[in-house]
This record gives sequence, C-alpha cells and structure tokens, in this order.
Amino acid sequence: MDDRAGLCYLRPMPRIRLTIAYDGTDFAGWQLQGRGERTVQGEVERAIAKIVAEHNGGQRIPLIAAGRTDSGVHALGQVAHFDAPDALANIPWPIALNGRMRPDVRIVEASLAHPRFHSQYDALSKIYAYTIWTDRSHVNPLRRRFVWGMQQRLNLDAMDEAAALFLGTNDYNSFKNAGTPVGPRGTVRTVSRFWREPGQTAPEITWRIQADGFLKQMVRNIMGCLVFVGVGKVTPQDVRSIIEQRDRNHLLPTAPPWGLCMERVFYPEATDCGDQMAATDHDGHQLAGGAEHQPDQHQPDQCRPGGDNAPE
Repeated sequence: MDDRAGLCYLRPMPRIRLTIAYDGTDFAGWQLQGRGERTVQGEVERAIAKIVAEHNGGQRIPLIAAGRTDSGVHALGQVAHFDAPDALANIPWPIALNGRMRPDVRIVEASLAHPRFHSQYDALSKIYAYTIWTDRSHVNPLRRRFVWGMQQRLNLDAMDEAAALFLGTNDYNSFKNAGTPVGPRGTVRTVSRFWREPGQTAPEITWRIQADGFLKQMVRNIMGCLVFVGVGKVTPQDVRSIIEQRDRNHLLPTAPPWGLCMERVFYPEATDCGDQMAATDHDGHQLAGGAEHQPDQHQPDQCRPGGDNAPE
C-alpha cells in the first residue's frame, strides 16, 4: 500500500529463464495436449509444481516456451520462462528440476530474467538443425533417433542451389503444415542463414536454418523439398516456382521429425536481471484463449533478485 497516494500495488514475482535440452523421441511434442500424453512442457511443469507446492497452494505455474516443437523433435537450446515465488527466486533451479525429471529432458541453464522478459515474444530469431545420414548400407544404431537415413545418393550442389532460394523474406505458405492457422504475421518469414556442415559422424550432413520465425513443420517441409532436389525428383527452378505459388498443394514430402533439433534462440542482449532491457513490442500481443500469455499489467521500474518481477 502506498499511503501517500492511497493506492495498492500487486507485488510481482521473480521471472526465471530456463534453457532446456531434450530427446524428443518419447514426447508428444512440447505443448500440453490434454489427452494424457507425455509432453516436455508437462514434464517440466510437474517438476516445478513439486518444488513450489508449499509456496503457492498447489496452483499451476505456466511455463512459456520460445517455440512449440512437434512430436519427436529434439532441442539443445529451447528457452522458456515462468514466474516463481519470491522465496525460491535464487535456488539452483537446474539441480532442483533435473532431480525431479526423467533423463530425456534436462535444464541446461537457469537465470533470473528481466521482469518483462518473454521467451516467445522477445525472440529475435531461432536456429534449427536437420541431420541427414548418407551411408546407404546402414544407420548407426546410436544415431538412428537423430538422423534421417537416405536410400539414394544426394546431389549436394543442387541442394545448395535450392537452399539459396529460401534466403531473404518470402511467403512460406507452400511450406507450412496444411490446415495450420496463422496469426497476424501471416505466412511471411525472413530466413537470414541456411547452410550445411559435417555432422557428428562421417556419414552425417547437418543443415542449419536461421529465421525470425517458423511456421508449423516449415523446416521439415523445406528439408523434404531439398532431399527431393538431391535425388533429382525436382530441380532448383521447380523450388523457386513452388515458393512463388504460395500453395501447400504439392507432392513434396515432409521430412521425419527425428532429424530435427531446435539448437538456439536469439534475444536482445539485455534480458537478464540487472541489465536494463529496451522496451519490446510483446506487450500488445495476446494468444487466443491463453490467459497465461496476457501482457504485463504491472511494470516495475527496476529488477531486484527475489523481488519486483511482474507476472504475465
């Protein structure tokens, strides 16, 4: 209570930023499904609930991620945030959470974030990696969960030529999952980098793509397209036409999920507590039907560990 002004303020909660890695094989994706299926969000939220139960009366604490990976997709650098009780702001969250989860998901890093940090809306870009196994005789059983095995030889030069066509700002309607609703941004995205590198073992090739956002299954559809180019079923000129048509009704395949990994999410430099982060435009954004995504109602002037962090 501010006695001078006669006003009462809601005390905000500390905001915790997590970096999460997971083997997506046994998960039905990131997002809660409501059908009893195991999800990454559900696994981490249950671990959080066990830690904070005596401080919040058992209420659910929503965990908001930078992006929602599909069933079977992996992550090395998924980023998520949640609001914690004051008394728990500075506990060793990686140790506390990892000890309460199965070993296919791990908290790599945790930090006290700026009170207005938002893992989804503040993200500037993301990098996804897709790995292909090129030895046609076999797939290493230790790598089979993380690679797409090829049965034909690939023309890498043709794939490079096709990959260059995705650079820049394009309408990716031809590469989104059919029937997927889109938000105010529509289907236009900007791809800043798209390159290939050697993978972890000799038969592997890893393609990495960085963009300011991705449509549902966009990377998997692009990789399916590149493989068709690599085996000679379509040409780079065909790819240009497919992009320009902006129509999902084509016969290009969708690459399987197990070759895909969310590797990194990029944010403005000052997103941790103690740094003064520039104002972002996420405050006016909302996701339909999700109170947990509402913009901040209380905006503190400064960030203090265990103190004035506003919930969303």
